[in-house]
Amino acid sequence: MSEFTPQPICRRVVFLNPHFYVKTGRTRDDVDSTRPRHQPTPVLYVTTSATPEVKMATAYERFNLHTTPEKFYVEACDDGATDVLVIDRVSTEMTLAGKKDIPPSGVTRPICGIMGSIRLVAGTYLIVITRKKKMGDLCGHTVWKAVDFDVVSYKKTLLHLTENQVQDNKTFLSMINGVLSTDGFYFCTDYDLSHTQQRLANTSPDFQEMSLLERADQRFVWNGNLLRDIIAQPELHKFAFPVIHGFIVMKPCRINAKIFEWILISRRSCFRAGVRYYVRGIDSEGHAANFVETEQIVQYQSAKASFVQTRGSMPFFWSQRPNLKYKPKPLISSSTNHMDGFKRHFESQILIYGKQVILNLVNQKGSEKPLEQAFAKMVDGMDNGMIRYIAFDFHKECSKMRWHRLQILVDAVSENQDEYGYFWDNSDGNILLQQTGTFRSNCMDCLDRTNVIQSLLARRSLQGQLQRMGVLHVGQKIEEQADFEKIYKNAWADNANACAKQYAGTGALKTDFTRTGKRTQWGLVMDGWNSMIRYYKNNFSDGFRQDAIDLFLGNYVVEELEGQTPLRAKKDWKFFTLPVIMLVAFAMCIICLIMAGDTWTETAAYATFWGMASTLMAAIIVFNGKEFVDAPKLVQKEKMD
Repeated sequence: MSEFTPQPICRRVVFLNPHFYVKTGRTRDDVDSTRPRHQPTPVLYVTTSATPEVKMATAYERFNLHTTPEKFYVEACDDGATDVLVIDRVSTEMTLAGKKDIPPSGVTRPICGIMGSIRLVAGTYLIVITRKKKMGDLCGHTVWKAVDFDVVSYKKTLLHLTENQVQDNKTFLSMINGVLSTDGFYFCTDYDLSHTQQRLANTSPDFQEMSLLERADQRFVWNGNLLRDIIAQPELHKFAFPVIHGFIVMKPCRINAKIFEWILISRRSCFRAGVRYYVRGIDSEGHAANFVETEQIVQYQSAKASFVQTRGSMPFFWSQRPNLKYKPKPLISSSTNHMDGFKRHFESQILIYGKQVILNLVNQKGSEKPLEQAFAKMVDGMDNGMIRYIAFDFHKECSKMRWHRLQILVDAVSENQDEYGYFWDNSDGNILLQQTGTFRSNCMDCLDRTNVIQSLLARRSLQGQLQRMGVLHVGQKIEEQADFEKIYKNAWADNANACAKQYAGTGALKTDFTRTGKRTQWGLVMDGWNSMIRYYKNNFSDGFRQDAIDLFLGNYVVEELEGQTPLRAKKDWKFFTLPVIMLVAFAMCIICLIMAGDTWTETAAYATFWGMASTLMAAIIVFNGKEFVDAPKLVQKEKMD
């Protein structure tokens, strides 16, 4: 550490949200008039030699929920706290009060925090965190995982609902509970978990005066819609905190008798969020499907380093709707201006992360080939020197267990990785290095292939960081540290599983390579099993999951006492009739084979007839596959050619 001398460097000041501006003479309107909604604001550069001391404003950490027939009283139980959040169960109004205002007649229970509130058919519901698990400490701040939730109705009864409304309300409730049961919600009450180390270091001193809700990166705040009423009242901000969705692992590690903290954080974007086949490509504002920011952090003594990568769907307008086929054919829209959304996406990425190396890992033949060609053509058309495009046919290069060939890609981008570097903050709070660019990886789903490549690039960055910190001796390799290698590989495999379950509904594929460094026969068997589960879920349950996410994030808003909800859309007659005919024909074929006729010829004739009938029905069902899959009902489908 002593060999580094802090030097004044050009620091990027990132505007963290639309309400946060460094005093530059530019107004909010000046900035917002040139920026699409939800796009990051521009960055400015100031010269400084040290990281500002950011004393984060905090939210309350411990609460009691007191429930009476008329009101909810959320009591802050931190040492010295006297505030009580009062929620009127009739008017839904939220106000501040003191502990003396809590009636003794209320039913009391401890809670870990407020996730927010949402309106369903029966009225408004309060969502609270009832159990949390400590993940570890990040820069001295405790990071928690939300484990259990409770959804509490403002209304005391459902007698005001019709039978149909009761059923619809139950369905909406199961959607909310389904999202909450998807593993991967994390929060911190005194630290901004939605930002990378570099973004936090590059902020104005005004940043420390803002609440966690105000300064959070809205791309990663999954309870932003649920907290809209609290966000509108700044005096209530200490009663809530941003919750991110994704994956976090925090491990104390030892190499050469030196103990350091190794942390991996994946933040899923809530913009264009959804499930595998129903959310692909980008939207009109340039937000990519399944966009995930992954940050690897090392803390040793008082120094820390971080390396950031991103993943996201190919950023143009394409779709891949399920239709009962194992792998639906992806379709590129022929009636949309791709370049407009494409430019918005990458201009946003450059503003936030700097230079971009795109690693496109899709197949360069078959149904994936047109997507790769379209991506390459648009990068050429954008003609931006900040972007480099590399196509690497992952499956072709690594076929027949040739996994060592991944090193070809790592070597091809090594100069870029050395140029971009990583963020480095020494024990004196001085920024010695900053990451000036990032790798944006994708395959079709941005899950399995993408995670393998990201883990290799992250290891290469970590090698340099640990050597600079003095944890690794000269000439030592991470691969030689057996105990740490096990932690590292398992964590990246767990990261792959978490992202895959959240997007595709099952664990990731190829995790045997991530965990062991090689492909195994058992790994191939597990990939086959997970692929079958994915097929079932993608065709027969993902429509419901997509609706649940849209409801949770506010993309669909329920009107109280709504009459005819989209949930009651009627199915075509073919949906019920054809499967029944197919099953009956198949059963008759089996019966004919078991209960043989007088002659072999007669048995064969009957079995052939019913077998052909069941096959014909199956062919008709597959031909009309889109009518038999579980499609979303709450948000109108995108019009794709």
